[in-house]
Amino acid sequence: EELRMSKPNNFDVQSTFCVLCGRTDDCPEKYGEKRTYVQNNLTVHYYCLLMSSGIWQRGEEDEGVDGFLISDIRKEVNRAAKLKCNICKKKGASIGCVAPKCKRSYHFPCGIQRECIFQFMEDFRSYCWEHRPVQKFVDKEPRGASQCTICLDLVEHLPVYTVLKSPCCKNAWFHRECLQYQALSAGIFFFRCTVCNNKDKFQKEMLRMGIHIPERDASWELEENAYQDLLHCYQHCDVKRCLCKKGRDYNEPDSKWEIKRCQYCGSRGTHLACSSMKSWEQNWECVECRSIFAKSGNYRRRKKRALATSENTNGTTSLLEEPPPKSPRQSSGSPRNFLLQSPKIMSQNLSPCSHLELPASNRVTMSLSPVMSNRSWSLMQKRLRERRREVCNILKELKVQVKTKTSRLNINAENIWSNALKGFRQRNFSPTNTIEVNFSNCKNRSKTNTSAASKHHFFQLLMLHLQNSSLFEGCSGKNLALDFQAVKENLYFEAGKMIAVSLVHGGPSPGFFSKTLFDCLVYGPENVKPVLEDVADVDVAQTIQMIKYANSLSSLQSTLQDCCEFLTAAGCLRPVTALCDKNMLVNDILIYHVIKRITLPLESFRQGLKTLGVLEKMKMHPDAFCSILCHKPERLSAETICDLFTIHPSSDVNKVEGADFWMGYLQDVESGESVVTLEDILLFVTGSCYIPSIGFDPEPTIKFLRIRYPIGKRLLNCLELPITKTYQQFKNKMELTIRNTLRVERE
Repeated sequence: EELRMSKPNNFDVQSTFCVLCGRTDDCPEKYGEKRTYVQNNLTVHYYCLLMSSGIWQRGEEDEGVDGFLISDIRKEVNRAAKLKCNICKKKGASIGCVAPKCKRSYHFPCGIQRECIFQFMEDFRSYCWEHRPVQKFVDKEPRGASQCTICLDLVEHLPVYTVLKSPCCKNAWFHRECLQYQALSAGIFFFRCTVCNNKDKFQKEMLRMGIHIPERDASWELEENAYQDLLHCYQHCDVKRCLCKKGRDYNEPDSKWEIKRCQYCGSRGTHLACSSMKSWEQNWECVECRSIFAKSGNYRRRKKRALATSENTNGTTSLLEEPPPKSPRQSSGSPRNFLLQSPKIMSQNLSPCSHLELPASNRVTMSLSPVMSNRSWSLMQKRLRERRREVCNILKELKVQVKTKTSRLNINAENIWSNALKGFRQRNFSPTNTIEVNFSNCKNRSKTNTSAASKHHFFQLLMLHLQNSSLFEGCSGKNLALDFQAVKENLYFEAGKMIAVSLVHGGPSPGFFSKTLFDCLVYGPENVKPVLEDVADVDVAQTIQMIKYANSLSSLQSTLQDCCEFLTAAGCLRPVTALCDKNMLVNDILIYHVIKRITLPLESFRQGLKTLGVLEKMKMHPDAFCSILCHKPERLSAETICDLFTIHPSSDVNKVEGADFWMGYLQDVESGESVVTLEDILLFVTGSCYIPSIGFDPEPTIKFLRIRYPIGKRLLNCLELPITKTYQQFKNKMELTIRNTLRVERE
C-alpha cells in the first residue's frame, strides 16, 4: 500500500481528473488539495476523499493517502460508479445525505454548488440542500444589514446559506466565504469570533454549519519574518531641496534634522529644517496629500494646531504607532478618510519612578475655579476617595478567582505593545493565573526579575501605551476611535481584556475614559447622548459648530451644502425648512460620529472588559468605577502615604519619636525640601510608584527598629525604619538609602 507521489517534467496536473468527482479543478480553498500519484495512476481532491460515504481511514497517517488505503479508494470509486448525482445527473456520486430516508447522492463540487452542508468533524457527515442544518433566528432580531467583521462589506441579516451568524455575539454577521478563508488561514488554534474572541462555542457552531477548520497552526505563524516590515517606519526626506549635508536618510531625534512623516499617508517625510518647522509637534503633509485635498473641495483648507505638547518618545516603533498622542487626529469616518492609513503608536520610555499622569474627561474632572468653592472641591475629592475605596473592595472580591498557577510574560519595554499582545495571546495564558513579568533588554538578557515591581511597571507602561494608541481618540477624556485594521486584528477586545486584567492584578487605574465612553459601556450606547467635546476630529467638530450656531436659515443651508458628502455618509442628509431643525441634526451627527460609527469596536471592547467579571461589576457599581476609569489618580500626598501605612504593633512608638520623625519627613518631601519624592518612597517599599486601584497585598506596614538604615521589604510591603536621636539623622539616612537603592536599580 506504500504510495509515492511524483510528477515527471511533462506531467500536467491540471489535465488530470479526480477519480471521485471527475473534475480537473485545482482549487484548494474549495475542494481541498489536489493530489496526483503517477505511479498509481490516481488523482483525487482531498475533500472529495474525506466526504465520500463508503470509505474510512483504515491505515496509518503515512499509508496510502493520509491513511486512506489505495485498495479502499479503488473500491469506493467502483461503488460510486453505480450512483447517479442528483445535481449534474452524471455517475460517480460518492457522497450521500445522512438524513433518514433521504436517497440523494452527489459529487462534492456539485454539493458545494447546490449549497449542501459538509461537516468536517466526527463522522464527516453530509446534508443535502433540503435537510441541511440551519441557524435559529429570533423573531425580534432586526432584518437589516451590518458590516461583515472580516471583509467589512455589508452583509444582510437573512437566514440564507451564504450568511452566517455568530453564536456568541448577537451583532456579529459574516459572509460564509469570508469565514471559510479566515478558518483556512487561522487554523484550529487561532480561528475564533472576531468580535468577542470566543473560541470553543464559535468553532463548534461553524463546524456544524460546514466551515472547514484545518488542524494546523495559523498561516501567519508559519511564515518566517512575516512582520519584519512593520517594525520599520519611513525615514527619508522627500522635499525637493533637502538641506541636510548628511543626506536624505539622516535622522537625528530631538534636533532640526529629525524626520517628520506626513500626518495623513505616513509614506513621505521631511527634515524639520527642510520644511521650516520649528518643533516636532507641528503637523506636516506631503505634496501628494495636499493636492488631493485641493481637488476634493469638500472642506476648506484649515491649518491644524497641536492642542498640547507631546511627550518625548525614544523613536522605537512598535506594532502600533501614531502621531503625537495629544495632537488632533482625523477620524476614520471623516471625509478625509481616504488619506489615512492605519496609525501607529510610538513606544515610550517611562521611568519606574515617574508619576502616572493620565488625562480624564473635561466634564468629569473639575478644576478649582472661582465658581467652585474650596468646600465644594473638598467634598468632591472626599466622594472620589470613598468611591475608590469601594472599588478597591470590589476588585479584591474579583481577585479571589486568581490561582497560584503562573503565566509568565517576557517583556521588552521598547516593544511593550507587541510583547504584551503576544503574551496575552499565548496558549497557556489565563487571566485567572498569577502573572509574572520578566523584563529583558534588546539583547534578550534578563534585566529585572519577575517580582511585583516588574508587574507594576509592566501594567503602568501598558496603560500609558493604550491611552496613546490609535484605539482611542481625544485630548482629555478619550472615546474609542475607528481603526479598521485594529478591528480585523481584534485589538479592541485585547485592549478591554488588558484593562480588566490590569485592574484585578494590581495595575494602575486607566483614568482616561470619557464619560460618554463609560456610559456606553455601562448603560448601553442607545441610552447615551454624546456632546461636542466627544468629537476628536477637528473638521467634523468645526462643521457641527457651524451648524449649531447658524443664525439664519440661509447660512444653515449653505453650511449643509458644503458638507453634503459627509452628511450623506453619516445618514443625516435631509431637507431643512426651519432654523430649529439644526438641533435635531446636530444631535444625529453626534450620535453617528461618536457612537454608531464605532459599533463594532465598542462591542469588541465590551467583550474584552468582561474578563474576570469586571464589566459586570462596572454595571452594578457605576459611580465607583467611574472614579478610576474617568478620573486621574489622585496625586500622592504626605497624608495619603501616612494613611496607607500602618505602624506595626511590635513598634513601641510611645518611647520613641519615630512616628513624629516619619510624619515630618513626609511633609518635607511633599513640600520639595528633599532629594527624593513620595513616589520614590512608595517604590522603595512596594516596588510600585503608584497606588493600585485594588490596593496593596499585603497592606503596607512600618516597623521602628534599632537598625542603622531603613529597609524596604517589597514581598511584605514593609518599611523598617531606624530609631534615631534627632530628626536630621533620620532624614539623612532616609534620603541616602532610598536615593542610592533606586539609582542602582535604574542602572
